[in-house]
Amino acid sequence: MADTPTIFRGTFVHSTKEEDMAIRNDMVIGVRRGKIIFIEHETRLPDLISEYCVPGVNVRHLEKWQFLIPGLVDTHIHAPQYAFAGSNMDLQLYDWLKTYTYPTEAKFKDLTYAMDVYTKVVDRTLKNGTTTACYYATLHRDATNLLLQVIEKAGQRAFVGKVNMDCCSPSYYQETTQESLEETKKFVESTISKKNPLVTPIVTPRAFGTTSEKLLASLGRLSQQYQLPVQTHVLETRGDVSTQTFDRLHAWDKAGLLKHNTVLAHCVYMSDVQLDLVRQRGSGIAHCPNSNITLRSGFLDVRNVLEKGCKIGLGTDVSGGYSRSVLAALRFASQVSNTIAIQREERGENYKMLSYKELFRLATLGGSEVMGLDETTGNFQVGKDFDAIVVDPVVENSPFDVFPNDTFSDVIQKFLFLGDDRNMIDVFVAGARVSGR
Repeated sequence: MADTPTIFRGTFVHSTKEEDMAIRNDMVIGVRRGKIIFIEHETRLPDLISEYCVPGVNVRHLEKWQFLIPGLVDTHIHAPQYAFAGSNMDLQLYDWLKTYTYPTEAKFKDLTYAMDVYTKVVDRTLKNGTTTACYYATLHRDATNLLLQVIEKAGQRAFVGKVNMDCCSPSYYQETTQESLEETKKFVESTISKKNPLVTPIVTPRAFGTTSEKLLASLGRLSQQYQLPVQTHVLETRGDVSTQTFDRLHAWDKAGLLKHNTVLAHCVYMSDVQLDLVRQRGSGIAHCPNSNITLRSGFLDVRNVLEKGCKIGLGTDVSGGYSRSVLAALRFASQVSNTIAIQREERGENYKMLSYKELFRLATLGGSEVMGLDETTGNFQVGKDFDAIVVDPVVENSPFDVFPNDTFSDVIQKFLFLGDDRNMIDVFVAGARVSGR
């Protein structure tokens, strides 16, 4: 019966407001209609089975070393760029955009091509445990609708944005201001009409430099009218510092585009004054370390962002970032933090690099906070949706090994730094199994 709960018994690992990583052993989690209805110690299992009339087949006993983690959150990914992920990494950002990205994205007016790429990227991200993704599509409304349909069919939780660009891009890949607004509004209204709680349209001015002030103002009104999230790229390269001034960020704020569910990608060169404004507005930062290294953009000081009290999560930034795995983003974030620590130590400064527990938080609860979804997903809490991954460290053909003297903490760390989709034997979104072995 649909109202009969499913119970998971074993260890779960998640982040809370108070703890970057909490390991809870010998627990039971009850899930009904996609939501967590109880979290109790396993000694309560017989009473809970009786109280909720749960048949034995609905009780999942996790095996030794298996554990549950929240679904991974990708706060910044370009779905069309998956077509060339892992290639074309020989240029820096703006030459890379002109040479590879814009020509590829322009192809998405061909819906057959779009369907092929979008089906593969959604399938691949789900296999890698991305239960929530914040997607950029292209300028094309029809192709963006296709991406939405693929996501709905797969059961992923996602923000989906039809890109807005009415200036400073190639003539073959640009809209008029009016066209951009009208097409975006049609996409927003058709998506909202679906009343699917897992998919949300997101207002997507591509970057500060590719959207006119007139279009920004109109998109701000659209965002306010429908209470929509917003995403864009901000201060990604050193060259952006001279053009993307505080006044530009202030213009965004004036347009109503800086708010609790605004996702600002990169922010590598954001000043403390700008970070203060981001914090005041409750906006969040998508840290994309793979892309920032691959395109040689720079190193974001996540420690400084955290100390400023800003929300921050991880983004793969496919295809500037060549991996679709949030775990890979976590590992790159660790290396960036370590690199900054080395640079600071050479200057005689003390610097606290990111711990694996903090990195885990960025990949889960931190990402949900950035997207304004932390009341819905991001950790295990009664009333939240059950977005989760069953991790099996000793699955056949696992990319790492577990030894008798390993502690549970050791195994968790091995999974974070060595694990991959082979270890993710079940992936759930709102209680529904969407991927796994």
